[in-house]
Parts: sequence; C-alpha cells; structure tokens
Amino acid sequence: MSQKVLILGAGLVARPIVKHLLSKGYSVTVASNTPDRASAMINNHPSGKAVSWEATDEPALDSLIASHDLTVSILPYTFHVMVARHCIAHKKNMVTTSYVKPEMRQLDSQAKEAGIIILNEIGLDPGIDHMSAMRIIDQIHAKEGAVLEFYSICGALPAPEAADNPFRYKFSWSPKGVVMAGNNDALFLQKGKIVSVPTKELFNDPFEVDFPEVGRLEVYPNRDSLAYKEIYGIPEAQTVYRGTFRFKGWCESLNIIKQLGLISYEKCDMSGMSYADLLGKQIKNLGYKPGIANRNIRFDVACCLGIPVDSYPLDSLEWLGLFEDKPMNRKTDSTFEVVSDLMIEKMGLADDERDMVVLQHTFLAAYSDGRKEVVRSRMLDFGSPSTDTSIARTVALPAAIGVEMILKGEIREKGVHIPVIPEIYEPVLNALEDLGIKMTEEFGLPVSENIK
Repeated sequence: MSQKVLILGAGLVARPIVKHLLSKGYSVTVASNTPDRASAMINNHPSGKAVSWEATDEPALDSLIASHDLTVSILPYTFHVMVARHCIAHKKNMVTTSYVKPEMRQLDSQAKEAGIIILNEIGLDPGIDHMSAMRIIDQIHAKEGAVLEFYSICGALPAPEAADNPFRYKFSWSPKGVVMAGNNDALFLQKGKIVSVPTKELFNDPFEVDFPEVGRLEVYPNRDSLAYKEIYGIPEAQTVYRGTFRFKGWCESLNIIKQLGLISYEKCDMSGMSYADLLGKQIKNLGYKPGIANRNIRFDVACCLGIPVDSYPLDSLEWLGLFEDKPMNRKTDSTFEVVSDLMIEKMGLADDERDMVVLQHTFLAAYSDGRKEVVRSRMLDFGSPSTDTSIARTVALPAAIGVEMILKGEIREKGVHIPVIPEIYEPVLNALEDLGIKMTEEFGLPVSENIK
C-alpha cells in the first residue's frame, strides 16, 4: 500500500508537487477551499483525490493529518503552527516552504519528542538559496578557507520578452505578498558595518548586476541579512547581503508609490472617490496645496514630489490608472488594497508568457596562504506556458524531493529544521539537477569579479 501525503492548499505553487508525488507512486490528497482547482491538479489520477476544507476547520484538519503519513502545508504562513501542533499530536512528519517563525522554532523540542521532522524553508527563496549557498560555504570551509563576503540575490520575474509594462514586472506568485514586501525594512552587513535601511528608503539606492542571458538587473536589500551569519555558519564574514532582483523600472516606480503613501495599510473613507481624487488626497496629506486651477493631477504630483512632470515613475502611475477620474467604488479601505488590486488587474502573467527565476550567490573567500578567490553560483530557470511557471517548479519541487526523502527514511534528523545540512541539501540539489533545475558554479574567479 502506497504512503499517503496530505497537501494543504491548492495555490499557485501546488500543482508541481502534486504531479511529482503522484508520478512517484504516492497517494496524494489535496485539501483546499477551492476543490475544483485541486481536482484539476489531480487530473483524474487514480492515486489522487481532492477534498473541500477550510483552514479554520481544525477538527477536519486533525482527522486528515491522522489518516496520512506526511503533511505538506502550502497555506499562508499564519496557519503553519496550527498544522504543526496537529502533526506533533499524531507523530506525523511535516514539510513547508515558508520561513521559520519564532512560534514554529519553539516547537522543536516537542517535534523531537514526537520523533518527527518539521522541515521548513525547502522551496526556492527560502530553499534552493539556502542549499546552494551551503554547498559552497562547506566547500570553502573544508579547504580551511574563510568566507569574507557573501551576497545572495534572487528574483521571480517575467522573462525579458514579457517585461513589457513600465514596472517591467508581472505576478507569477502571491501578488499581495509581492507588494507587501515593499513595506519591509532591511538590515545587512557591509564591510564590517551594520547597515539599517528603513522602509521609506528601501528602493532608494539599488545597485546593478549583469546577469548572462538576461542583462542588467537592479538589486535592493531583502529583509534581515544579519541572521545568516549564524544560520550559514560564517561568523568570519564582513559582508552578508541578501537582495532581490528586479528589472530597471520597478525600484524607481515603487519608490514614488511609497513616497505618496500608496501602499499603506492605514484605512480611510474613500466613498465616492476616483483614482485621481485619491492622488489628490495623498499629496494634500504631504502638505501640498495646488496653486493654479485646472492643472492636471500628474502635474500636481510632480510638483509635490519635486520631480519633472515627464519622470519615468509618473508614467508607471499613469499606466496603472492612478491619474484617471474613474470611480474606485470603495468605501473604507487602504491605499495598499487599492494599488495592489490595480497591479493584480494589469500585471498578471498572460497564459502565453513565460516567467523566470534568477538566483546568484557571490562569495569572496580567503585562505591561509594569502590567496583570495571569488566563487559565483548562478541559476536561471524559465517557466513554460504549456506546463508550469518557473516559480511554481522551483518552490514546489524541492519540497516534493524533501517529502520523498522523509518517507524513504533518508533524513534522520528530528525537530524543526531548514535544509542547511549536507544530509538534506546534497541529495535535494542533485535530484533538482535531474529535473532541470541546476546551479552553475564558478570557482577561482579574480577578486575584481566580486559584487562591490
């Protein structure tokens, strides 16, 4: 009798893990509040089934977990701890692709007592980035080298031919999450100094990287990089920087959007307002008072921000529809909801368009004989309109491989883990190569090849 895997959620990245596990002979149940979507993923496979389930229905969740050998949660991260508690109660292993939150980390001893592993962060970012970085860090350390500088940059983007709007971006995964990330602060280590970037400055100072087959991409910092000195075991590092790749156009456009308070979570009364009315309200909040009557809203926004009226970011706002007199049909709401909904409406990846994932690690390593080298590891992966997006494959397939390894008894560790140990990352990376997801590694590069 085949082992039974429970997949919680039928979102954008679920299909590849469902297809992979069914192809390997496992029985797969997809529990979701969109059972039709789950059924489409199963595609009448005799070993698969879809069940209708709401994430708030804990009694049903408990029963589902109890009747399966392993649970994969691809629900929003806020549900993972609840799922983990039920997995611990029934001594069932669990896999997620999400970042480990402190509440999950606190379950480590309980998971060990239950004799299970809760394997988190085994997707793309987090996931493939961890594993491919650790493979090189461990190699450098094995040669008694030191990692002096470490840069890790990842981006889920439209393929170049599909980057055809002013933002040069299209959504291939959680749209609200992408926009929400624009409100993060950032923290990193640069040449021994801690650099703190408040959210209002997040997009102020991107740098560029030339990526083969793609061209020049901009990079801005991604959340808290400091923790990775400990996570990756590189206390010697003087630079630790995790960043996000974007085509030129995103950073300058998002910078203006943030200056105008257009992705704020604060709610206000928008009854009877048009998009242009909203912009007028936002610039008044910034202290701007229109002078001459009959000036258009684009001109007033330019004056308010002190930028030329023909500035590129204003083209982005106009393309999005924020200067239109069109009614918003909102009552009490936030600018975040308004703008992210406009983006979702206009910036979806079309059925005939490809997405891509771009990942690069750059290391500066030093050795006891005085020698230094730059090591670079890159991945470029394209999706296919006829099958799956790249983001879905690169998030779901590492998790699928992790599931297989756990069910085969190939991972001995218990407790709450991320894939930074060779027992996990080596076989997962090797299996991903067989599936066409491959890091290209270059050793012995001159110091001039470093990022900065």
